[in-house]
Amino acid sequence: MADPRCVLLDLDGVIWLADEPIPGAADAVARLGDLGVRVAYFTNNSFPLLAQHLDKLHRFGLEPAAEDVLTSPQAAARCCMPGERALVLGGAGILEALAARGVEAQGVSDDMAANGADAPHVDVVVCGIDPGLTYQRLAVATGALRRGARFVATNDDATFPRPDGVVPGAGAIVAALATASARQPIIAGKPNAPAAELALERLGRIDLVVGDRASTDGALALRLGVPFALVLSGVTPPEHGPLEVEPAIEAADLAALSEELGQRWR
Repeated sequence: MADPRCVLLDLDGVIWLADEPIPGAADAVARLGDLGVRVAYFTNNSFPLLAQHLDKLHRFGLEPAAEDVLTSPQAAARCCMPGERALVLGGAGILEALAARGVEAQGVSDDMAANGADAPHVDVVVCGIDPGLTYQRLAVATGALRRGARFVATNDDATFPRPDGVVPGAGAIVAALATASARQPIIAGKPNAPAAELALERLGRIDLVVGDRASTDGALALRLGVPFALVLSGVTPPEHGPLEVEPAIEAADLAALSEELGQRWR
């Protein structure tokens, strides 16, 4: 029996906007399941723990297996070696993924920040989205990089979608840290090689990447050599112009996309 088709979905802008589910998304996933499609998820949001992603999916009517939820921290952890020491400017999701990799990781603490740029000596600084970012914590991470630590970013998405519009994403913080340290990071999340390698290793087969951002989801599809489906329920407006990667399919949201796929794949 051939492996079932596998569709890789983004979360923010496809399944939800912050803490609000996008109408029809859960029914759309169920419709894909009825077609025999394996549905997996890849989010560049590095802040939550994996269990928090899963709990949110469950609350919104979805029941994925843990191995079918991929994250940019998991991709970033692939850029570190077991036994290394890491300083994290970001959330618990990064700390969790690094610990699973066998990396000795610590977040930038208030005590460190109180000492300005007096950062601990570490092998790598891993940066992601950090809603509680302060100038002092940015200074600590800058100090670690200037002492020679490698620089890994979970992702460089400039913005993050919420129901009331977009807000600064991890890329805004990564850019500030790169400017202050005069260092350029390895970027691990979508659409970069560590993310693609993680997806292929975990899923084996991917037939379609679905997302709301051509520069990440579309570029990941291009890297994987599969079609890209754009939904307009997140950061890309309906009146968009030319995109970095043109979608094979464009739909208002996942519900509309699933109906289109149902016609194609029935």
